[in-house]
Amino acid sequence: MIKIVALLLAGWLAPVSLLHAEALPAEEIMKRYAQVFFYAGQDFQARVSMRLVDKAGRERRRSLAMLRINAKTGLNQKYYMYFHGPADVRGTAFLVWKYADKDDDRWLYIPAIKLTTRIAAKDNQSSFVGSDFTYEDVSGRDLGADSYKVLKEESLGGKDCYVVESVPKGASAFARKVSWIDKSSFLPLKEEYYDVQNEIYKVFTAGEVKEIKGRPIIVQRTMKNLKTEHYTETTFENVNYDVGLEDGLFSERYLQRPPEKWIK
Repeated sequence: MIKIVALLLAGWLAPVSLLHAEALPAEEIMKRYAQVFFYAGQDFQARVSMRLVDKAGRERRRSLAMLRINAKTGLNQKYYMYFHGPADVRGTAFLVWKYADKDDDRWLYIPAIKLTTRIAAKDNQSSFVGSDFTYEDVSGRDLGADSYKVLKEESLGGKDCYVVESVPKGASAFARKVSWIDKSSFLPLKEEYYDVQNEIYKVFTAGEVKEIKGRPIIVQRTMKNLKTEHYTETTFENVNYDVGLEDGLFSERYLQRPPEKWIK
């Protein structure tokens, strides 16, 4: 029995009940985090609403469709996002080919000038369409980019959490990140980003978690910049998994000709 548990702990898809039964190393916790937060299901579809609020309370809105497909083997993924509104961003489309062992490929289509442009790998921590989320926040960060340490275990909002510190191995917009990861779901309930002065400058919080097709998902999430007091709230609706997306949808040609069937 001990050997069976040890083998399960070493795998990505070990039952949560067994993983929960004893302390896990930081790297395994972060693998679980990535699995449920970025890789759940073979594919994924949702409508996303974004509310961008400045310190004076002025709001801007974004509405987009998000599609994601996992490679049949390995950790590569593809993401497609199409903006429905408002008028100044309608028709904008974003495509990511995410790789486990090299820099991601990213493309952005700007309808106002009918231009498809590549987004450089160094821009992965830049603002995603003016929001407080970065391109990397949207499609996920390479697990190998950071080193990890479990700082402690504590309760947050009534949930028992692992508190894990992530420190970049190379150049990064943040000096370190501290994540409160729910022990039962492995979703991040809160994340604090620290700068080189070891001051918190950005905070992620999970507002609402739902279970869809047996999978937990954060359907309301917020990123706040503590220095500018600007924050972005995102809400996921019409969420679905394993809908039969085809790999061919995630190509440059669909940036200018969106797949109507999947983005309604």
